[in-house]
Amino acid sequence: MDPFQQILKSTLARTDDAPPAIKPQALLEAELKPRIAHVAVDDFLSLAKARRTIYTLGKDLPIAEDEVVDIIKEAIRQAPSAFNSQSSRALILLGKEHDRFWEMVRDQLRKVIPAESFHATADKLDGFAAAAGSVLFFEDQEVVTHMQRQYIAYADNFPVWSEQSSGIAQYAVWLALAEKSIGANLQHYNPLIDLDVRAAWQIPESWKLRAEMNFGSIVAAADEKSYIDDDKRFIVAR
Repeated sequence: MDPFQQILKSTLARTDDAPPAIKPQALLEAELKPRIAHVAVDDFLSLAKARRTIYTLGKDLPIAEDEVVDIIKEAIRQAPSAFNSQSSRALILLGKEHDRFWEMVRDQLRKVIPAESFHATADKLDGFAAAAGSVLFFEDQEVVTHMQRQYIAYADNFPVWSEQSSGIAQYAVWLALAEKSIGANLQHYNPLIDLDVRAAWQIPESWKLRAEMNFGSIVAAADEKSYIDDDKRFIVAR
């Protein structure tokens, strides 16, 4: 069967089993109303501007740890993914587990960075450990493989779409934390630390580590941000 016919057949199979009952317009509007997000564009853009890479972080979170965990979970849950594949996964580390993680990173980096050059790296790691917690972002390769088999015509795209999903999830969490005045920065020590992380927290084999985000109270604000010229970045055609 042609791959595109396979996709069409799969889609129709989910919709042709039983025709949906026609609902009154008032009922439809009532069902849709809770799903419509009433967020002003200016509010979103202000939040996007407030989200910055904050390196000087502390452990005094402005809200309870449980609320932070709920915010991270909901941000990832609501992040879009190709075909609603929901391939993003996360390990949320707080307190001693957060400190333990950064000691793991330190131990692995000592193996690859000369001792005479390690002081700069050590200072950077001290800053990460000073934060309140970390979010480790993974992509479930089992989901990616399943989608490749289900939609053969798009098989080559699903690994790329998975990476995009992870980026969206990371940005969603970053924005959600910024809204609560929680600072964050994003790091990438994978795959150097993958095996240690998998063993320490019993991470499933199919989870592939993609990024590590530190978060905490904002001790020092970010530096001024510069932007490239719009004519180098955007093309508008009418």
